[in-house]
Amino acid sequence: MSEYAKGLEGVTANESALSKVEGQEGLLSYLGYSINDLVENCSFEEVTHLLHRGKLPSASELAAFEKELRSQRQLPQGVIDFLKAAPKDANPMDVLRTAVSMLGLHDSRAKIGEPDQDANREVAISLVAQSPIIVAYYHRARQGLDLPPVRDDLSEAGHFLYLMSGEEPSEAATKTLDIAYTLHADHGMNASTFSARVTIATLSDFYSAMTSAIGTLKGPLHGGANEGVIKMLQEIGDLESVDAYVEDCLTHKKKIMGIGHRVYKVLDPRAPHLQKMAIKLTEELGETKWIDMSERIATIMRERKGLNANVDFYSATVYYSLDIPTDLFTPIFAIARMSGWTAQVLEQLEDNRLYRPLTKYVGPAELSPVPAISER
Repeated sequence: MSEYAKGLEGVTANESALSKVEGQEGLLSYLGYSINDLVENCSFEEVTHLLHRGKLPSASELAAFEKELRSQRQLPQGVIDFLKAAPKDANPMDVLRTAVSMLGLHDSRAKIGEPDQDANREVAISLVAQSPIIVAYYHRARQGLDLPPVRDDLSEAGHFLYLMSGEEPSEAATKTLDIAYTLHADHGMNASTFSARVTIATLSDFYSAMTSAIGTLKGPLHGGANEGVIKMLQEIGDLESVDAYVEDCLTHKKKIMGIGHRVYKVLDPRAPHLQKMAIKLTEELGETKWIDMSERIATIMRERKGLNANVDFYSATVYYSLDIPTDLFTPIFAIARMSGWTAQVLEQLEDNRLYRPLTKYVGPAELSPVPAISER
């Protein structure tokens, strides 16, 4: 009998060359490259090439890869019609999940059965390119705004910001979002990646796997945590109210969003990069209240409970400072993670094995059925 581990904690379920999460040391790397070095030296497109192709690209390879990504941005008309018709008060993650599933209806490459890896690599690129368009188009459609035609002269981060506002994004805003994308691109066997790999392991299709991943990321204990952070800050209201709020949470054992991590036992290595960006952005905007409140919460929790801020804690302030609506925080997480999810699915199919863990049965034993008719 195998040992029971609730939530599969500590259980190694697969091998992967894509990302290494070292929780005790607070380190994260993609295919051997430290996340710190990638943020400083590489674009999100380069990181996506790394995850999909197994190496950082040369200048010519990057140009070809960017061209391939940008050529896949156009959405099928049926998906555009859905985004226009979707309820204006729908959860954007629900819209993204449904639209990604709909993409599969318009793609003849989406097949059940033995995988065609060449076709799957093409689908993976399409998904990375089209996910931002879905989110931006729905955001504009729900406001009754026009949907700007896609362009092929902007980076992934710059193009998303352009579609959101209809205006050319600043270099600083584009760089900020690009870094956020890189930091969120992949992260070992997290819940949504696990969902994607479990789904594709049945030899379902690529779009089904991504739909599973998006549905998993939506939860507040996973990707939805960044929305919870900004809502918490808004509820607190101002810096002077932070201490009392945290004290109340500690007294009544309430969770403080964005603090602590299931894997990292020390500081989340992604958090300092977002912290730095959040400080810079809020100072430039002349409104430091949110980051000041965040820093105070982080300090109290580190001193009182020995817990550190995670990636969600500061990404919330970064996105809010970029004037992105709160309910799009998690979809942006999904846009970034699409590069990792798709790479993980491609890797799963290279040496596939159906996931079939056991269950520890705790129900009643050896009961004897009494037919209802015997009571008459």
